[in-house]
Amino acid sequence: MLLAIDSGNTNTVFAVFDNNDKVRGEWRLSTSPNRTADEFGLSLKQLMAEAGLKPKDVTAAIIATVVPATLFALKTLCRNTFGCDPRVVGEPGLELGLKVLVDRPDEVGADRLVNAVSAFDRYGGPLIVVDFGTATTFDIIDAKGSYLGGVIAPGVNLSLEALHMAAAKLPRVDIKKTERVTGKDTVAAMQSGIYWGYVSLIEGLVARLRAEHGADLEVIATGGLAPLFTEAVSCIKQSDPELTLRGLLLVHRRNK
Repeated sequence: MLLAIDSGNTNTVFAVFDNNDKVRGEWRLSTSPNRTADEFGLSLKQLMAEAGLKPKDVTAAIIATVVPATLFALKTLCRNTFGCDPRVVGEPGLELGLKVLVDRPDEVGADRLVNAVSAFDRYGGPLIVVDFGTATTFDIIDAKGSYLGGVIAPGVNLSLEALHMAAAKLPRVDIKKTERVTGKDTVAAMQSGIYWGYVSLIEGLVARLRAEHGADLEVIATGGLAPLFTEAVSCIKQSDPELTLRGLLLVHRRNK
């Protein structure tokens, strides 16, 4: 079985795929540069046991991380707990199967490249992948499957937290779709500003990217908040919560 690890700025997602490419278990742990391999291992063993899995069931591993400080612990986890040397997206010798046509390819986040690989394999191109993570990213893949670059904007939760921290009288609020754009109280006004503000951000950037590239780019959304915004943004074709993990599986296959 394959252990796929997607380490983001906020959460690290672990998934185990069986030999038929079926997800046997998926778990999220908070990302922390101070978390040790032993701590990861203890948590994962318990979570895997609840799903009827054992560490010896894992025979291979692949890692994509945008937090370099976590890489040593994740590599050690794979070696000590699962007895395998992991492949790492971005390290020399690992083939992604796509051209990265940007000025500094080494600066592109591993998750964005994996999303591009997965999206082109599943939906073809040209397209835009919108990922609702700590940052909200827009990534462009052309008709040949090449990665052309994209846009990075502050994430929804990050914007909410910044609003609360910078303004003394503004509380923390939940992210939700409001029925009206005009808020009748502070909480409603904040929720409207975040939700409809990001709807407008997505619609505006997609329109500009389509105009810039001269193509009717399809839009695929992923990340935890993707379903919430997909229902209000007509240009998003669909949300795909498994995009990154399926991309890791695909990269692993290509490097067997």
